[in-house]
Parts: sequence; structure tokens; C-alpha cells
Amino acid sequence: MKKVKRTLGMMALAATTVLTVSCKDVNKNEPAAPMSNEMHQESMDDKDDMAMNDNQDAKAEAILNDYFNLKDALVGDDNDKAKQLGATLASTLGSFDASSYSDSEQQELKDIMEDAIEHAEHISESDMAHQREHFKILSKDVTDMVAITGTEMKIYEQFCPMYNNNEGGAWLSMNEEIRNPYFGDKMLKCGKVQREIN
Repeated sequence: MKKVKRTLGMMALAATTVLTVSCKDVNKNEPAAPMSNEMHQESMDDKDDMAMNDNQDAKAEAILNDYFNLKDALVGDDNDKAKQLGATLASTLGSFDASSYSDSEQQELKDIMEDAIEHAEHISESDMAHQREHFKILSKDVTDMVAITGTEMKIYEQFCPMYNNNEGGAWLSMNEEIRNPYFGDKMLKCGKVQREIN
């Protein structure tokens, strides 16, 4: 029995150490680590290393603005506001016009928009935990959209290794400072900048 208690104590200590180390404030001078989220493993060379094409689209910028507003509502743990902004984002995504892009880009954007609309709609009618689950996939969709449409904005892709049982979750932000939409006040500064876009 003594051995079991000692083993459990050691496991608890190890878990606490991992949690503390994973979410310590990142040194500002430390270079961003390479992406480790498997959802982002696709070759960035195929996307011209996010060096966006000249085909800037005001509707894509509107989508980004609505996405950032939704992210801020999740950071603030505001379920009702996130519901409202999810509905707004779903509408903005639905009005996106991809006709000025190449055929292959149009097909890709169509697939991205359909998936993103579904997740934004779920956010508009869910509790906070469920909203955050859908926001993770929505963030991937918006990142994929930006790879095609480009943006005038400077955007930071950020990543929290602790979200979803240490599977992690990425999101986009206009600010370099970490404000975690997956944990809100519980772990507001958990995460790091993975890369800058633009």
C-alpha cells in the first residue's frame, strides 16, 4: 500500500511539473518553434510559404475580422457573445465570393467555406466547451483560407499544447501577446507564437 501511495504521488508530481513547464511564459527572444500540430503538417511550400498571392479579397478580410472578434469572445469566456459572433461569422463566410480565383483554388475555398460555416453555426448554438472544440477546427479552416486569399494584416499563428488533453490547439491572432481562447481566464497566457503570417 505504501508503494502504491508513493507511485501515485510521483505521478501527480510529474503531471504538475509537465503542466507548469508547458504553460510557462515564453521568453520573448526565443524563436518560434516549428509547428507540431499534425493538422498543420501539410507542406507550406505548396502554399508558397504563405507568401499570399496578389488576389486580395475584402470578403476574406471581413471573415478574418469576424474570426478575431469571435476569438476575443472566447478569450473573455463570454458564451452569449460567442454565440452571436458565431452566427455573424457563418453569414460572412456564406457571402464569400471565390470567382476571382483559379478553378482549383475555387474548389479548395468552397470546401473550406462549407466546413467553416458548419463550425461557426455550431458555435452559434453551443455551450463554451463545445464552442471551443469547434473553434479549433474553424481556426484550421481560416488558416487554410488565408493561405489562398492572402491578407494585408500581420497575423500570428499561436499554439497551446495543453488544450484537448495535451493534443493542443492552434489559433490566429492580430497580437503577438498570447490570449488563449481555449482556456480563457483559467490559463490566459498558455501558448506560444508558432509563426508570423505577413
